[in-house]
Amino acid sequence: MDGADLASFAGGPFDVRAVVGTFEGAALDNLPWGNFPHGEKAREAVRLLHAGDEPARNLMGVLIGMCADDSRAAVVLAVPFLIRIATDPHHRHRADALGGLAAPARARYFGVASRDELLLHRSGPQHDGYDDYGVEVTGYPAGWSVAAARAAITTGAPTLLPLLDDSDPAMRIDASYALATAADPGHTVRRAFATRFVMEQDPMVRAALVLATAESTRAHPYEQATAGIRELWQDQAQAPEVRLAAAIGWLCLTDELVPDALHAAVEALATEERARAMDALPWMAAAGRGVPGLLDCVRRMLHPEAPEPSDDPWA
Repeated sequence: MDGADLASFAGGPFDVRAVVGTFEGAALDNLPWGNFPHGEKAREAVRLLHAGDEPARNLMGVLIGMCADDSRAAVVLAVPFLIRIATDPHHRHRADALGGLAAPARARYFGVASRDELLLHRSGPQHDGYDDYGVEVTGYPAGWSVAAARAAITTGAPTLLPLLDDSDPAMRIDASYALATAADPGHTVRRAFATRFVMEQDPMVRAALVLATAESTRAHPYEQATAGIRELWQDQAQAPEVRLAAAIGWLCLTDELVPDALHAAVEALATEERARAMDALPWMAAAGRGVPGLLDCVRRMLHPEAPEPSDDPWA
């Protein structure tokens, strides 16, 4: 704003981190939606979603679309309300709310499939108070939006954790995806992933729990978790989806040379049919660039010397 120092806005009404930090059950209309780009648009989408009278896909499309357009700040204010809807067993739009509530908690992750960047929660102040996320298309600090969204999910984690036991496998996958962004210095969330993994029978949900564990472990390193994920991709008794998720997760958690055994396992298991099925996992769906996400991860992690595929349809 008029060349003002970014630091002068930290902690104030234009800092979405501060606004979310004082949420504490605030009513929808009591939040300063207008302080953030497209705020009124986000507020109206949340209001209609809560009412439950309009198609949820259209309303969540508004919020997710804003994130896809690199304008997350106002959507962050929606996160606590989306958590309320997602954790209400009687709300007709709970699945849609859960599926989209983590959208502002991740940035610069579409098309990301490398060992260096997949599952990474970027951080680290850089020049002018900005972090590795830079700025959104509106000029708003993207790192502020991402940090605020993760803080809101961390606050809501106690109510989200029971969704790991939901009867719907898609809900269990989306709960894993959301909870993987929560701050977890005490490993409470990661322990919940481990507990659910032991009980879980659905191979795709088990794969989601592995990726969620790897993402959480990348943010909060824990050698035992990394070792456990390595054991999973080595375990031929595990479902192929679980072994592939574990291979991807382990590669993101270590800078070790890729073992020949991992190469062999992935090349044997990562068929195109299975890769397309694994796009049911949000991590994989986001990673792909015109191909199933798993295949893009395999190419970039195991064959980094291979040329990038051309986007030119005439090539």
